[in-house]
Amino acid sequence: MFAELNAILNTSPDSFKQGEFILVSDRRADASFLVHHFLSFYLRAGCKVCFLGLAQSFSHYNAVSQRLGVSLTQAKEKGQLLFLEGLKESLDVLLGRTSDTGSRALDFLRDPAVGLRCLYEFVQASVSDSGDGGEGGGGPPVLLVDDLTVLLSLGVSVGSVLDFSHYCHATVCSQLKGNMVMLVRCEGEEDEDEDGDEEGSERLLKGLTHQCSLTLHVQGLPTGFCRDIHGQVEVCWRKTQKDKPPNQKKLFQYKVHDKGASFFARGTSSAVL
Repeated sequence: MFAELNAILNTSPDSFKQGEFILVSDRRADASFLVHHFLSFYLRAGCKVCFLGLAQSFSHYNAVSQRLGVSLTQAKEKGQLLFLEGLKESLDVLLGRTSDTGSRALDFLRDPAVGLRCLYEFVQASVSDSGDGGEGGGGPPVLLVDDLTVLLSLGVSVGSVLDFSHYCHATVCSQLKGNMVMLVRCEGEEDEDEDGDEEGSERLLKGLTHQCSLTLHVQGLPTGFCRDIHGQVEVCWRKTQKDKPPNQKKLFQYKVHDKGASFFARGTSSAVL
């Protein structure tokens, strides 16, 4: 959990907005550090977290979280964290391996006609019982997804992913007053033509931007590589937030450390002006 980022967003584990959809995206940079931040943030806040880990293994997330002072293993044992290990489960499905303990969340890999209905039902069941178990039932439920573009690479259409996000938003944010954090990766240039390889992720990013209340877009420095600054993040409060001006934006440069991250208002770092 990054204290400087909390200050920028005017939030803390003891006091944060409910019903928020936070969209994290990156281009020519790696925004994974923000996923780890929000995971540790909401676990410290006492929320029950449904984490769709589609990009990395549980051991990876747990190793990073331990450096941030949070044990995902303990959170799972307490019932505060429900983790879907997408890499393992998708591999089991694709190789035809079955397991009595496996979920049906990734049934779209067996039958594309099913779409993401089973994945949504998995999320719905996970967040709906957030108040009945474990030591993490005091806060609102949270859905965290790393990352949605993996679904595109598995053959899911942009429209299906947007529908999935819409239904999750209606359940988690609107109905249960919980929060969502989703990551989308856009590796190509922003002005790439319609025939480019990144068309799907670009369309997905634009569609999700209309649904969310806060965006954090991470990108490389326009001046190129810098040893002391790893990139920049644009924070945009969407017009859905009543206490902020419509689409207010702020730009910060950042550097990720082993156990945290530093943020600088653009032009205030001695490394990059």
